Amino acid sequence: MNAAHRTSAALLQAALVADPGRPLVTFYDDATGERVELSVATFANWVAKTANLLQGELNAEPGDRVAVLLPAHWQTAVWLLACSSVGVVAEVGGDPAAADAVVSGPDTLDAARACPGERVALALRPLGGRFPQPPEGFVDFAVEVPSQGDRFVPFSPVDPQEPALVVAGARWTGADVVDKAVADAPGLGLTGPGSRLLSGLAFDTWEGLSAGLFAPLAAGGSVVLCRNLDRLDDEALAKRVESERVTAVAR
Repeated sequence: MNAAHRTSAALLQAALVADPGRPLVTFYDDATGERVELSVATFANWVAKTANLLQGELNAEPGDRVAVLLPAHWQTAVWLLACSSVGVVAEVGGDPAAADAVVSGPDTLDAARACPGERVALALRPLGGRFPQPPEGFVDFAVEVPSQGDRFVPFSPVDPQEPALVVAGARWTGADVVDKAVADAPGLGLTGPGSRLLSGLAFDTWEGLSAGLFAPLAAGGSVVLCRNLDRLDDEALAKRVESERVTAVAR
């Protein structure tokens, strides 16, 4: 693998050059009926805007720790790649009190208030909608991100050998994340471009993060990321597999 591609953010940039129009993340929430499909180009635009917010407005620097208190969701995937772009450490489910910043969904705001640094809240509403009333003490992501730049350039080059991700007590560098994702891909049924993995796994383990984002990205494939998949019966799941042209399933 090209050394320049040894971060997940660099993998995204390579995908953007290769085929910007292909689907990358298709998201379902089976509690609300939401469906969102993001091409490589659209996803990369969200990542660039979020990285600009993180670096330019929240003053995050390489090595800073961001506690990510978010479920399996397309916006969580955006934040993980934005952290990789800036060089900050994404601590999934991390302790907000020990972090430099926190990004929280609506269900974890009380815990997120323990963070002494910057706090960002995501409403996780359809189409990236904002909170009806912004949570006190938080930046509303949906309000701030649209005005950010569509291109991102880090102030400092990101070192693939520096810590990039912490989940379930394990810590990996940017290069580790890419290597593990590449190694995981065949076992998940990701055989290259055109592979399409449906994942109903949570994002609180490496296995969930790999199936729901990193392995499809590394393989040149795409993911159908499903939140609350347990609400579908077998017939409805089979219909989704067929309609979304899914080639493999991780549950």
